[in-house]
Order: sequence, then C-alpha cells, then structure tokens
Amino acid sequence: MDNNGGSSPYPYPYQNSYPYPHHPHPNQYPPPPDQYPAAPYPYPPYNSQYPYPYPYPPSPSSPSPHSVSGPLDYNQPPYPYPYPPARPISHSGPLPSIQQHSSFNYGSQYPYQQQSGAYPPPESPHHVLPSRFSNHQRHDSCPIGIETGSFHENVSEPMPPHSSAYPPLDQLMSNVHLSENQSPEPTAPPSPSVPHLTHSTPSSARYDKQGELYAYPNNSFSSSWDTSYSGQIESAAHSPYSHSSSFNGSQHSGSLQIIPLQNKGSLKVLLLHGNLDIWVYEASNLPNMDMFHKTLGDMFLKLPGSASNKTDGQSSRKITSDPYVSISVSNAVVGRTYVISNSEFPVWTQHFNVPVAHSAAEVHFVVKDSDLVGSQLIGVVAIPVEQIYTGARVEGIYPILNSSGKQCKAGAVLRLSIQYIPIEQLSVYHNGVGAGPDYFGVPGTYFPLRTGGKVTLYQDAHVPDGMLPNLMLDGGMPYVHGKCWHDIFDAIRQARRLIYIAGWSVWQNVRLVRDVGGASNCTIGDLLRSKSQEGVRVLLLVWDDPTSRSILGYKTDGIMQTHDEELRRFFKHSSVQVLLCPRTAGKRHSWVKQREVGTIYTHHQKTVIVDADAGINRRKIMAFVGGLDLCDGRYDTPDHPIFRTLQTVHKDDYHNPTYTGSTAGCPREPWHDMHSRLDGPAAYDVLTNFEERWLKASKPHGMKKLKKSAYGDSLLRLERIPDIIGASHAASTTDNDPETWHVQIFRSIDSNSVKGFPKDPKEATSKNLVCGKNVLIDMSIHTAYVKAIRAAQHFIYIENQYFIGSSYNWSAHKDLGANNLIPMEIALKIASKIRANERFAVYIIIPMWPEGVPTGAATQRILFWQHKTMQMMYETIYKALVEVGLEGAFSPQDYLNFFCLGNREAIDGNDTSFSGSPTAANTPQALSQKSRRFMIYVHSKGMIIDDEYVIVGSANINQRSMEGTRDTEIAMGSYQPHHTWARKNASPHGRIYGYRMSLWAEHTGTIEDCFTQPESLECVRRIRSMGEMNWKQFASDDVTEMRGHLLKYPVEVDRKGKVTSLPGSENFPDVGGNITGSFLAIQENLTI
Repeated sequence: MDNNGGSSPYPYPYQNSYPYPHHPHPNQYPPPPDQYPAAPYPYPPYNSQYPYPYPYPPSPSSPSPHSVSGPLDYNQPPYPYPYPPARPISHSGPLPSIQQHSSFNYGSQYPYQQQSGAYPPPESPHHVLPSRFSNHQRHDSCPIGIETGSFHENVSEPMPPHSSAYPPLDQLMSNVHLSENQSPEPTAPPSPSVPHLTHSTPSSARYDKQGELYAYPNNSFSSSWDTSYSGQIESAAHSPYSHSSSFNGSQHSGSLQIIPLQNKGSLKVLLLHGNLDIWVYEASNLPNMDMFHKTLGDMFLKLPGSASNKTDGQSSRKITSDPYVSISVSNAVVGRTYVISNSEFPVWTQHFNVPVAHSAAEVHFVVKDSDLVGSQLIGVVAIPVEQIYTGARVEGIYPILNSSGKQCKAGAVLRLSIQYIPIEQLSVYHNGVGAGPDYFGVPGTYFPLRTGGKVTLYQDAHVPDGMLPNLMLDGGMPYVHGKCWHDIFDAIRQARRLIYIAGWSVWQNVRLVRDVGGASNCTIGDLLRSKSQEGVRVLLLVWDDPTSRSILGYKTDGIMQTHDEELRRFFKHSSVQVLLCPRTAGKRHSWVKQREVGTIYTHHQKTVIVDADAGINRRKIMAFVGGLDLCDGRYDTPDHPIFRTLQTVHKDDYHNPTYTGSTAGCPREPWHDMHSRLDGPAAYDVLTNFEERWLKASKPHGMKKLKKSAYGDSLLRLERIPDIIGASHAASTTDNDPETWHVQIFRSIDSNSVKGFPKDPKEATSKNLVCGKNVLIDMSIHTAYVKAIRAAQHFIYIENQYFIGSSYNWSAHKDLGANNLIPMEIALKIASKIRANERFAVYIIIPMWPEGVPTGAATQRILFWQHKTMQMMYETIYKALVEVGLEGAFSPQDYLNFFCLGNREAIDGNDTSFSGSPTAANTPQALSQKSRRFMIYVHSKGMIIDDEYVIVGSANINQRSMEGTRDTEIAMGSYQPHHTWARKNASPHGRIYGYRMSLWAEHTGTIEDCFTQPESLECVRRIRSMGEMNWKQFASDDVTEMRGHLLKYPVEVDRKGKVTSLPGSENFPDVGGNITGSFLAIQENLTI
C-alpha cells in the first residue's frame, strides 16, 4: 500500500516514550521469541455518572439550542479548494477566545472522508504552531485538482444481474470542463465590519441523568457529495469544494471537472480518535445565491395579467439563500445543520457531538445554499486540527471564504465553537458493559435500553438434537441450542391476535419444520392463511422489487427472485394482507434521487411479531429479529450439506445463484445465519417499528387517494385489546434474576420509510434523529456498533455478509463514500491495545465471495472494496507494532484474522445427489460436481464483544446498511447484567458465551480449552492454524470429508500487513473470479 503522506509511517501524533518489556508467557501457543505478558486491567471502576473533565458551558442568551444532529447530504459535490485556515475576525465586541468550557455528549458514530487540503499555516492569536519541519506527517499541496463526478445510469431501467451499465469513456469525457480562472494565492482578507453576534455559549445538556446523557447521532458517512470530497490525504489532487450538479443524487456528479488549486503550504495531519463537540450558532451577511430565481420571478410578475404580490404597500417575502452548514473531517461529513429558508442571517444554535476516527489536517465548516436541484457553495471556514488537538475549546466568529480565499461577501461570517475530546478521556468506553442500574446502554438512540427481558439466540434455521456439543455455563446451567424455524412455526401456530411479518423476501411455499411428522408438509403460506381464517390479524410487509411485475398477465420474476408478486397473488383472495413496499426517496427529493433509491436500495428489515401466552389469560408481544429470510434456500443445519439432501430435505428448495444455466446435480448453496427471539419490553419496540413502517407504506398516494385504502385500519390497536399487556407491564424477569436480559433496538431508516418522525427538523433532537437533505434519519445501528467496539476490552467476534468501510483511510478510492467507522474503529482499538501492551483479538467471518457469479463485475467490485478495507486495517496494526518496537515479535495476524466457511463431501452410501445432463468439463457446474465442494454462504449480521454483549439483526457492515438512507435495517443489542466483566471481574460465562462457543463448535467441528480465552495468542494462532489446514483440504485436488468448516480467508498477509493473493489460489476454486477483486468501471453506490 502506497503511503505518500510524509516521513512518518503512521499518522499517530505521538510515540511511545518507554520500552515494552518482553517476557515469555506460559499459556501462549507457540510462544514467540519476545512475548510480552498480558497487562493488568488498566481502568478505574466504572462511574455511572459519566464524569467528564470539562465543566459545562454557561447558559446561552441566544435562542434555545436545537441539538439536531445530522450530516447526510445527498447531493452536493465538494467545495472549491483550498481555503486558508480560519482566523477569528476582529470586530467591535470582545475577541473570541479558546475556552475550556464544554462537555462531552456522545452521539452517533460516523466517519467521513476528507482530503486535508494544502493550506497556509494557521494564524491564530491563541496558538503559535510548531515548525513546518516537525516530524509529523504533513499534507503538501498539488497544483491541479480533479474532481470526480458521480455517474447516474438510467435507473428507470431494470439492471441485469452481475452486469454494469456505464456510459462509454468518451461520453464521460465529453463533460470535462477546464477552469481557466486560476486565481493567485489569496491573502488573508481584511477584517470586515460585522453585525453584532451574541457571544454567550449555549448550555450543553447535562449528562447525569437518563435521556440527557449525550448529544445525538450525527450522520458522518453519507456517500453524497457532502460526504465525499474527492481527494487524497497523501495528495491534494482532487478539489473538494464546488457547485453541486448532482441533482440531489448520490456521491458522484454527472461531470468531471478539472479545477486549478493554489499552493498553500502544508499543515500537520493528525489522528483524531474520540469525539468532536461542536456548536454551529449563526451566520451573518450571507450572499444571495438565488438572484436568478428572483430575476425570473420578477420577469413573470411584469407580464400582463400577473397579480401583484404587494399588499398594502408591503413587498412580498424576499427570495434569497436557503443556507445550511456541513461539517467535514478528512473529506467525510460528520455533521449537518438543518436548512433555514430565505435567510442571509440564519441562526441554528445547533449542537453536534460526533465520534471521529480520522487523520486530518483541518475540520471544514462548509456553508451551502440548498436548491431544488443540488446545492451551491457559499463558502468555507477551515479550522486546523492543530488548534483543537490540545483539547481546548476553540470558539469565535470566522470569515466565510470562497474558492479564491476571499470573503464570499463583505461581512459574511460564521460563529461556531469546536472541542476535541480524545477517546482516552471518554470514560463511557473504558469499562465494557457497565454494571448496575445506572448503565443506560447505547445513548442517543430512538429506542432506549429496555430491562426485564428474555433473549433466545439462534444459529442457522435449525439445530437437530445432538448435532452440537453440550456446553456448561456459570452456575452449572446447560446451554440450550435453539431451533429458530421450529420456534417461529410454534409462535405463529399459537398466535391468537396478530402475526406481523416484515421481510426482504417471504416465499409462501417454504416449510419451516422439516423433521417432525405432519408439520413437515405445512408451508408458511398455508399456515398464515389458516391463522387468518381463525380471526388472527395477519399482515405481511415485504419489499417491492421494482424489477418484478405482474401487468395484464405478463409476469417477471425480478432480478433478486424475491417472489414478491407471487406472494401477493397467493394471498389475493384471503384475509391475509400483503403490502408490497417499494423503497422510495420521498417526494421532496429530485427525480434522479428517487430513481436511484427506488432501483438500487431495498427494505431489508427481517422481523416476525406475534402475540404469545403471558399466563393468567393474558397475551404479550414476542418478536424474532435477525437474518430472517423466510424463503427458498435458507433452511440449513450446522452440518451444512451440499449434496446429501438434494433429494430429501432440500428437494423442492434448491438455491444457488452462483451458476448460470443448468444446475442439475450441482451443489446447493449452504446457508449460515444468526437470529434472536425477544420476550419483554424490547419486543414492543420491534412492534412500534413495524407499525411506523406500515402506516407510512399504506398511506395512499396519487390516484389511490381517490379510493379508500384497504390497509388504513389494518393495524390492531393494542390499547383497545384488554387481554394484551402493554409494554410498561411486559417485563418477564426482575433485576435480581441471574437470567434477566437488557435489550435495545437499533435501526437504519429514514422519514421516507416511517410515519411518526417530526415534520420540523428542529425537533429531531427529541427523538435522537439525524438531519439529512429533506429527510430525518435513524442511524442507531452504526451508533451501536461503534459504541460496542470502542468499549471492547478483550476481543471482538464478527460474522457478517459484507465487510466494507472507512474508505476515507484507504490508500486509494478515498472518495468512494463507504465511510462508516466500523473497520477503522476496530483497527484503532487493536492499535491502542498494542500501545498499552495488552492482548486483544478480532475474528471476522465473511462469505468466500458475495452471493452471485464471482466473475461478475458487481461481485468483483465488492471483493475489491473488501480487499481495500482489509489492507487498511492490517497496515494500521503493523504501524502500531512498529511504533512500539514489536514488529519483530508479532505480526498483524496475531491480532486480526479474516475467515470464511466451506464444506466438502466425499461420496458415501447416503449420497442422494444425481448427475444431471452432461456439461462441458471446464464449467463451474462440472468442476463443482467433480470436486464436491462449495462455500457456506455467511448471511449472518452479528457481533459479540467480550462474551458479554451481542448485536444481531439484518444490517450488513457496509454503507448500504449503515447509512440510514439506503437499505432499511433493524437490529437488537443485548446483554445479561449478571454476566459481564464489570459484574464478575472475570470472563463471563453466560448465554452470550455459550452462543459464541456453540458457533465456534459448528465452524471448527470441536471445542478446545483455548476457546475460552479468545484474546489469548494461543487461541488466535490455534484458530488460524485450523483455518489454514481446512483451506488446504478444501482447495486440494483430493476429495475428502471435511470435519470443520472454518477456512482461513484465502489471502496472504505478510508481517508488514500487506494483503495479496494467496500463491496458487488467486481465483476461487471451481467457480473462478479474482479473490482480491477488480475495479475497472466508474464508482457507484450499488456495491458499497
């Protein structure tokens, strides 16, 4: 990986000042030559009051603050570049000062890409900066910047699978524009006269009681132009600031612009890992960016017959700019104010507290004018990171500069304050899951932490008795392996009032139970129709695939084969209500944005909600959450057969989209997944999510408003059903019960998909929502992941269908827009543990390749982004080892390892597969039949932290699932308060521990003592060696039965963290496709 950033190999701004002791450890396998002992647990006891080292700011005299956070900007390209760092301007009032007042307000976590620009050294009356010859990494400027634009294909046309429809290069180049106005290097503008702006600092919310503990999430990783300033931290070759022509669309505008940049010197690039506490107060004297609209309006008013807009001598309302401010770090938007219409003196008084994990030279406050089509840049305020790095609060009134470095209008200023709180000072992350009643879970989310619940964790659709080993938990309790589809079948069968199912795909012909007598012949369609005939309210809310249609008898199955139209037809004449719900962008978005969202993105939530017996003739709500696709190809068991069940269990349930053409005699695609069942108050939050979505989806639009909706009154009103207990009385356990659970529901969703979000974005704070462009967003899944990773103390275990993110820190394609923080947070967690001389381990299981044809363009692109993510993480770890002088003793894979799953079956007497029609010997079908192997598809979306906290849901680790404005998602995070490190001062052995051990037993085919200490070097190396041996068996020409399914992901990682193809295994066996992927086309939003 190229590193052009400077002499320092890693952007950490500090070096270790003491040597690390090297002592052998008796339990490590095998002991390295210079092994160091595990350091003692370094943190003080957990303080439930969350004290922070900063006093609260004084109360404001200005209007009451709105802590609406929100960064997502869906349409703007970057701003013209570069800008000198901001200096507070002189004015008649007292000078702004760097202040220590403020406090920490944890919000959501969002990254964003920034290319730190080339700027002159910061000039501040409060700071004297170090010499430019400091040994810190620096960002030098480049004279020419290329701004890559976004390409929007004709999204109204269905896209064929595994193909790309991009315009030819000459068509793209026809839109290239050369800018001739390369202005000279601007000097600092003179201090303009500025109208008086109030100087009192708004009061930060107090953090000592629930509900006010933290500020609220701010979207920091939208792939819009606001989030993706095209540039590199190593080279300022891209211009991040310019007028947006992206039509409120996605990341890349429709043209390629070459914009000259001025040489501005250099600034230090420093690692910001912690939180930024920001207030955007007000702006003054902004220019009118809507003069064209005003002139056009005046022209129409002068036409004959035009009605005058003047009444009683009063002119009509002035048409002027609609300003808002985007806050970006490392070219990634981390916060965004709401839009104030028609104002040249906007007052936001808006608070942001955002997590950052970015190497940056500056924090940019980009002032823009919101237009119906895209937006226009007004100007930028750039705050050098060096000024905030000490932790002091920087506050002042700053001139807003245009692309030439001049004030965009005389007197145009922005009042703001910013403070950086490093992660070491954020005590909320220092003790894992906190003990006691004062631990409030993940703060700043739509749904709060619920206590008094029960959680059942599942692996795969079904676990037959005796298939997995017995496990013992604390107190001599046995771990019970759940039977997910069995339990869903029983829950539906026993429902008396309601059955609500939300899904990406539901197939009426799927059989939930396949090993018990008559139930094995019952399909879910027959079961739901039978329950509706009993008077149970059955509602199905399923994604409407735009490529599947049934019009005048003409039927198309759709690219994704979700059976949505087939499901609608099946229940057409029954009392089961099926609402096919398209993914829409909302009427306030542009036509292009609506087409993109409707074609590319999906409703991906997967839940089953029923009423269940609560005893004493009462009913309660119970919910299933996870990777629950109740459709073909999903039923599987931990042995994951590929041939042996083709004529039995999977006879009418074959699924393998890897092959094109005939699949007769080919292996099925095994399916591994993670699910959960919630019993208690949190289940009612899952119900609330369903109700909010149903009400939004069933609202009539267009011509449908003329007739009565069939879905308007479909939802049962629980308050009118006396035998169903409410959420406030739904607790099924007490805090003294050692088996009690605390549960919290998280989502990725926006106001275009739910009813109930406030209309006024100023009120978003009340529900912990994020401001986007014409939309409010719940991004709490990303918040939960980052909170859990930051709080991890020993190990992280992840199973996920995708693993792509933190592109702002890649060596290339930094402007891709895959800016979620998760991969970078994991890498920085490992780096911090290396510096602290503590053991830490991360295990990540992903599919061998994304579902589909592995040689296809989209699949190859996903693999390419995945490879870039891996490379970034391993490089970060290696640089941390070098920093403390341990690169000789340890390798990056002693801390982080990627795995996949696969199976191979030898022919035996139980084999019921048969050979299909003859095919060419070199086709994937023929090669797979001959080698008798296939990957096990990892559809899981889960994470386990320290055996004390678990997240399970529908969200993948990629931009689609984490952003909130793309795929809709739901997840649950839970823990047992009696089984945490804080409670036990030792490794907890509750049900989350049992769940992880059960998953590992499934994947490895065994249980070993070292599995109880996943963070240990012995365990890391043992698991890795198992994966390497299993890969050799999987890739061998000899067909042998596999005992374990865990395979080391087939890439080579050297001791310096460089990730390359595995020698001799550059392509996937049998099916082909480059394992490290390829990228030959235009960047787009589909694959990230």
